[in-house]
Amino acid sequence: MTIRYEANPPKILPNVDTNESIIKFIKRIKEISKKCDSIHLTENVLGFQRVSPIEIGKIIRKEIPDLPITVSLRVRDKTKEEILEFVEKYITEGFSGILILMGDPSQTGQKDSGQIPSTTMQNLRAQGIDSKIDLYLSISNKPDFTKIVKKIQAKPKGFMTQVVQNTEQAQNLSDNLKGFLIIPIILFPSEKNEKSAKFLNLDLASYSQTFDEFVKRVHEITGDVLLTSPNDFNGLNKFLEKQVI
Repeated sequence: MTIRYEANPPKILPNVDTNESIIKFIKRIKEISKKCDSIHLTENVLGFQRVSPIEIGKIIRKEIPDLPITVSLRVRDKTKEEILEFVEKYITEGFSGILILMGDPSQTGQKDSGQIPSTTMQNLRAQGIDSKIDLYLSISNKPDFTKIVKKIQAKPKGFMTQVVQNTEQAQNLSDNLKGFLIIPIILFPSEKNEKSAKFLNLDLASYSQTFDEFVKRVHEITGDVLLTSPNDFNGLNKFLEKQVI
């Protein structure tokens, strides 16, 4: 049974001291890692340039050596060679898993490389990479299972979902993807996360009053949950302080 925390590395912005941003970020990871089992680092969410998850991961591994770290790997802006280079670095640095996903379009106008997550997964498995690190693919919170055959045939260790809004979505994924680890993503309901909820077409009110029970029930179904709170670290941190699963 696992409770994970999704962390977005600091953005690289003009007139902002990146080193200070990293120090603040690591401080938060140290704090919340006492209340969860694993950290998932994202890569360039929404296409914005951020500090490399490899750089962040190195620091976390040094500061909290026993904390498992999974990481997102965008393929839309990387060649096959670049993908393999990143994967080998993650293995060398001791990361526990990689979520291979297309990623959001680049905000700098960079063209897509043409790489596809399921094909990338197959290529990495053909090279025996899956024996060195866990490999995951992303999946919709309500997929058409007849249209994700390539993802299933790629044989990832499991799937990290889009943000789920109810237990039925988690149950449906679990029932139809037996043999795969299912990691549902849940957005912490708070006023500060309303903008993210609207972007994801989520109705936070549908579970905000019973959030603790919602998390527990989803966790019972899949044995694994990834909590995200992009704009309200303190709110989720306080929730985890009193949450026992």
